[in-house]
Parts: sequence; C-alpha cells; structure tokens
Amino acid sequence: MPNLTISTENAEFQIIQSLKLNRTKRHKAKEAFIEGIESIKQAVNAGLEITRIIAPDIDKLSSWSQDLIRKNQKAKKINLSFDLYRSICDREEPSEIVITARVETHDLNELELPPDPFLLVFDRPSDYGNLGTLIRSANSFGVDAIFLIGHSVDMYDPKVIRSSLGSIFHSKIISIQSMQDFEAWVAKQKIINNIHIVGTDSTGDASLLNHKLAKPIAVVLGNEAKGMSIALKNMCDYVISIPTAGVVNSLNVSCAGSIILWDVYKNSQ
Repeated sequence: MPNLTISTENAEFQIIQSLKLNRTKRHKAKEAFIEGIESIKQAVNAGLEITRIIAPDIDKLSSWSQDLIRKNQKAKKINLSFDLYRSICDREEPSEIVITARVETHDLNELELPPDPFLLVFDRPSDYGNLGTLIRSANSFGVDAIFLIGHSVDMYDPKVIRSSLGSIFHSKIISIQSMQDFEAWVAKQKIINNIHIVGTDSTGDASLLNHKLAKPIAVVLGNEAKGMSIALKNMCDYVISIPTAGVVNSLNVSCAGSIILWDVYKNSQ
C-alpha cells in the first residue's frame, strides 16, 4: 500500500486522533492506538493485525521499523507532518512510529480456564496507571484471566497500554457489566475448579503473613477510593490484609495487588 502524506487535519487524521482519545470509537472500530516501541513490539509478538504505521518521515525510519513495514504490507503507511505527529504523541520525545491495530474482546461465557486457575478481579478501576501496572504484574505472575467490574477506565486507553508495557496484548481481560451473571459464573467455578475468592483490604481480618495463598484462586481488588463493593465482599471466602510498618496504613492498589499476585505465584510453584 503506498504512503499517505497528511499535513492538515483531514478525515484520516481525525480517525487516528479518535482512536487515541475516544473510548467509544475504539470499541466500535475494534482498534487501538499504540505508542511506545516496547508496546508496539508486544502487539507484534501477540500477532495483532496492524492497521496503520504512522511516522513523521516513513523513509527515514530505523531498520526495525522498515522491517515492520515490509512485514505488514496491508497496513496503511502514513506520513504525518511533524507538528501533527507531535500532537498525537504523549511522550515529550516521541518514538519514531506509532501504530493502530485490531484488538479483541473476550466473553465471560466463552472463557476457557486451565486446571487450578489464577484469576484477578478488579472492581471499577479508575486510574489508568494502576490498571496498566496490574495487567503487567498479572502477566508476570501467570494470571489466567482478569475481570474488570462495572464502569472502569478503558483497558485499551493508550495510557493503560503504555503502563502495561504491552503485556495487555498477551492477557485475557473481560469487562463485567452484570454482577448477576458474574456471581453465577463464579459459583459455577467454585464447583468445577474449587476456586477460592480472596478479597483484599487494609482492614482485612486475615494477614498475608500467616495465610498461604495459592491456586486455584481469584484475587479481588477494590476500587482505589471506595474499596470493594458489597456484592464483591459477599462473594469472598475471606479478606486478606498486607501488614505494614509505616504511618500510612494502606498501599496503592497496584502495589498491594502486585504483592498478593506474587505471593500466589510463589506458593503455586
């Protein structure tokens, strides 16, 4: 496909911009805007279909980017003027390319789990960095599926993708809008996989120091400001806390979640 040069805010530029900024447009198009070389590499490694390769000068790219273009002949190759390119990049020093790519969604009722599953449930995440960090930790520690409960930040927001360092493209993430459906699914998993539901809270009555967490398990993290919903608390077998020695009695949710995921990983080896 020949290069397309864009120097003004035309229709194609507006599509690119909407994929970066507009959650509804991303979900309707089933495409994501991806910035950052490591995130782009992970999208490629995950086998995503690249739809656009965008740069301020296609002809002066590194050998890696040129190779990416050669391997993705169906992708649109778009030269943006430098000012337009800077306007769609969040980094102070933008990487040499950004891309758009097809992304998939997963359905709760079609989810296949391995024996002794390891699940993460995040209740209404409201911070892009926290969600991305936890996706990255979940990928590092072998979580099989991540569930986002209720209204949350968009998993395919560029900030989430970037903070996950592209690990989102290797993760099964399911958005849950119906607690009734989720509760029924969890009840079924308790029978099929003997899964334990463990909540997390700084006031939890079980301490991580003397409770061994291991698969099969679903770790439940609460919203950053409000904690776990009553519905999720009622689903938990017990609620665990991480003992701390500082004057602040709670940890950031991404830090607390990562510690607990590591504990499950360690005890499941």
